[in-house]
Amino acid sequence: MEKIVIEPTNETPKVVLDKENSIFEFSGNSLPEDVSTFFCPILTWFDEYAKAPNESTQIKFNFEYYNTSSSKMILKLLEKFRDIHRNGFEVEVQWHYLEDDEDMIEAGEDYSENIKVPFKFIAHSR
Repeated sequence: MEKIVIEPTNETPKVVLDKENSIFEFSGNSLPEDVSTFFCPILTWFDEYAKAPNESTQIKFNFEYYNTSSSKMILKLLEKFRDIHRNGFEVEVQWHYLEDDEDMIEAGEDYSENIKVPFKFIAHSR
């Protein structure tokens, strides 16, 4: 599969999708003007990945902020990982957050409860 690297902007996160090196990372801010245009190629990439996933998949989310429409796309991504997990593959979501960012902690906990795949919560300071 072709590797995807999207450099961050003020409105869009950094995205690294690299099956060969098992790097799946989203970081920064996500508030694109057209959330579908930004996320659809990423969702399509994961549809392909799900056909022949790595034995173990660790996904790193390290958002500083994301808007409501991005949260819906994040949920769609997590649903793809849930499906991979249900098919017998190891999946771990690494949810990074600033230690004092209660909204981001709560968002990760909500996703964890809904998706039912292993979540690892990782706090860091500024």
